[in-house]
Amino acid sequence: MILTPTPPIRAALFDVDGTLVDTNDLHAAAWQEAFRHFGQEISLEVIREQIGKGGDNLIPTLLGDVSDDRRESIEEFRGTLFMQRYLARAVPFPGVRDLFERLVADDVKIVLASSAGGEEVAHHLSLIGCEDLVFATTSRDDAESSKPCPDIFAAALGKIAPLGADQAVVIGDTPWDAIAAAGAGVRMIGVRSGGFSDESLTEAGAFALFDGPRDLLARYADGPFAASASSSVRAGADVDA
Repeated sequence: MILTPTPPIRAALFDVDGTLVDTNDLHAAAWQEAFRHFGQEISLEVIREQIGKGGDNLIPTLLGDVSDDRRESIEEFRGTLFMQRYLARAVPFPGVRDLFERLVADDVKIVLASSAGGEEVAHHLSLIGCEDLVFATTSRDDAESSKPCPDIFAAALGKIAPLGADQAVVIGDTPWDAIAAAGAGVRMIGVRSGGFSDESLTEAGAFALFDGPRDLLARYADGPFAASASSSVRAGADVDA
């Protein structure tokens, strides 16, 4: 059984990579190529487990102590490489716009809570075709540290003020999303679209699991947003009265 947070959800903070667009394998490949360029051979499987973190956290995890200059050089190289050779291969997961339309109809504000660069976030927003439905976005400029630090979700909460963390939910695909969400005081719905196991998502703190955006919409009536829909209907009835 899925337990619905109370009060009803009024804001949905969506991770982007691996949640709305199919990019996790692309990011892993770009990191592997970047590490190889700097003389470090790391298996794709090992890198893949760290996807969802930003370079400030991923690089030390995989390389240990490195100088700030070296870390920044690797991160800059990988960022340029991803934009030039990998970004165009990203595709949206099915059902994103339909899900967003339903959420907006139920008066749920949608924030894209990404710590990618602004240009990359804008590309993905255009790719999912939801510019008219998204209330706000975040990018790397909004966070001092990447996931699993809570900065980006704290920034997303700032976009929906005066709504609070108890009125929001994070939708993400990695354990790092769940840990970051918990750090920001927000509950997280896990989606399997990013390729992480159910166990890793629930152990990190996800309170509900779905296959992806289309599944979240298909099971909407029994899922975490059901109370939001009911609340929206009741509010409309009160206004009409």
